[in-house]
Amino acid sequence: MVTVTLRKWLRDPLFLLALTAGLIAFAVQSGELGSADTQHREQSAHAFWTNEPPVFPYEFPEFGVHGRGGKLQSWYGIGQSLLMLPADVVGTFVERLPAFAGYYGNDPSVRNIIVSYSTNILLNVLTALICFRFLRQLRFEVGQAVGGVLALLLLTTHLHYTQNMMENNYICLLTLAGLSYQYDWLRTGSRRALLIGSGAFGLNLLTRLTTGLDLLAGALFVLLVLWLEGVRGRELWNRCRSYMATALPVYFFFGLLDRIYQFYRFGSFFNTYMSVTARETLQRNPTWPSNYPFETPFHIGFFGALFEPEKSIFLFDPLLMLMIVLTAVAWRRFSPAVKAYVITCFVLLLAYISFYARYTVWSGDSAWGDRYVSTAVELAALLAVPLLLRYRSEVGRLIWSLGVVLIVVSAVVQATSVAFWLSLEIYQIEILGHPTFVVPLRIENTVAFALGKMDAWGLGTHAMTEDPWDYVHISTWNFLPFLLKRTGEAPMWVVNLAFAVWGAGLAALAWVLVRLRGVLVRAG
Repeated sequence: MVTVTLRKWLRDPLFLLALTAGLIAFAVQSGELGSADTQHREQSAHAFWTNEPPVFPYEFPEFGVHGRGGKLQSWYGIGQSLLMLPADVVGTFVERLPAFAGYYGNDPSVRNIIVSYSTNILLNVLTALICFRFLRQLRFEVGQAVGGVLALLLLTTHLHYTQNMMENNYICLLTLAGLSYQYDWLRTGSRRALLIGSGAFGLNLLTRLTTGLDLLAGALFVLLVLWLEGVRGRELWNRCRSYMATALPVYFFFGLLDRIYQFYRFGSFFNTYMSVTARETLQRNPTWPSNYPFETPFHIGFFGALFEPEKSIFLFDPLLMLMIVLTAVAWRRFSPAVKAYVITCFVLLLAYISFYARYTVWSGDSAWGDRYVSTAVELAALLAVPLLLRYRSEVGRLIWSLGVVLIVVSAVVQATSVAFWLSLEIYQIEILGHPTFVVPLRIENTVAFALGKMDAWGLGTHAMTEDPWDYVHISTWNFLPFLLKRTGEAPMWVVNLAFAVWGAGLAALAWVLVRLRGVLVRAG
């Protein structure tokens, strides 16, 4: 019976796709959370159920802001901390087991390994499932939908943020879920679907307040689908009224939760953690611009997101260029729902770029690419591969060849994005100066390290940092077995076991991909 069930699953493309997503996430983990931001958010999760503070005194003033009673508080939302909370509880208890007594306090920590692996794998699998669901709702064939999911997971910055667990992939999952279920309501009239979709957008508000833009994008998508399908007058008003009657109370509920958390930390329902941080920062630095943290000239942040060599969305997500080309040459062939999605995503991308253009660190600071707009870019590029597959014969050989080239380029860019810890190029730029094309530099670093030519090519890391922790992490492949070996804290048998399990995971991923391709070919 078990054998029959397993064989059935192995013929199911959706199961194979979910398995592929899990194995991809497993393969790229470093065992670390990837950034100081995520580490701070995990500490907030840890503070929910332990006696530890959300911010340690020694971290101030580099991080943290004073809240009610003078207590140091994190300046982030609660969303990602809640996401990590279950894994943090499990990881903490596992870390305290006698078996890890000799390793406790080392890096990567047992707790972080458990949090990063479990959370990122879960997010990747759920994203694959909801993305496949949404693409099928847009009437893409199974093979085209699978191609779209794999493109999102492997050919966009989604892969990098599968390894470096900032908020991006969680936001991406919730936005896709919101779009999918609200579109389901549009087609079926299911109030339950609309509640789920609105709940997904509402959860996003707890993660980052600017995801209110995603919430508005969901409403715009629904409205555009109705409009492009010719719905007008009273019928249009009735659908919009029904939408608002269900969605607005859900949004109000999650907005209220965010305000309660804000009051708990800072004693006010009406400000934001950004305004509190700005006030305290300006008190310490009275010579700074009074409009901090929105003092950057608009044109610098706006055009920087598009063309800055160190942050350009076209360099970090080349599939976006393919999506623009396909939109230009095949727009008339798109269904109303696809047109509505494309318009919505590019409006959302423009809104994010414009909102963060004046922000003091419009580029997302220490991150791979422009992390504030990366999720919007991924959503805008989502249909590139499915559309290329659907209209292969119609767009002609030139566009098909261009598409293949951009897919290959995207694969190289995203594969190298997980090769090293993101701080490597940040340190190198301090020596090389601005502007520096980060993506070509990362490719050069990957080739040089693989060939043992880092010093010979002038890319050596010895003089880049006096921090021994940073030096260790920028001088090895950013995958858990290599990191365990490089830090030298884990017993050698543990390192060897980690390499064996990692190798088995890569082999399993290759097998599942071959199996998935075979199932799709047989399905026609």
